[in-house]
Amino acid sequence: MRRVATKPIRNKFVGHQLIVLTAKTESEIDAAFATLVQEKAGGLVTISDSFLNSRRNQIVALAARHSLPTLYPDRDYVVAGGLVSYDTSITGAYREVGVYSGRILKGEKPADLPVVRPTKLELVINLKTAKTLGLAVPGSVLAIADEVIE
Repeated sequence: MRRVATKPIRNKFVGHQLIVLTAKTESEIDAAFATLVQEKAGGLVTISDSFLNSRRNQIVALAARHSLPTLYPDRDYVVAGGLVSYDTSITGAYREVGVYSGRILKGEKPADLPVVRPTKLELVINLKTAKTLGLAVPGSVLAIADEVIE
């Protein structure tokens, strides 16, 4: 299924049209990439979803095949050959689960505990993939990356 934003998303520096695609099967993932190529998309941002995560290798391979710079929802995509991920630190999230579990085990009521938002985001970059795509990653970006895969 393909949905296109009714109005282009505008940035005060550069105008862009946003194309929103959904895929619920392997063949729909292939079709989504075909649409991106047909529309001459300049990049792709993927979301975290259990189905898409289970098709990680397919998505990374299609992005490579079509030379499509892609931002992924977690570092596992980048380890598998994807370009870049920027998301919540899973290690930090599990650490917070441990802290909350400890507080509950010490007698605090779960309903009394505050909702906590992630405070640590991780930027992971695959330089080999960037080179394959013909992208130069500025030193300033590499300096703030949490992990650089070469």
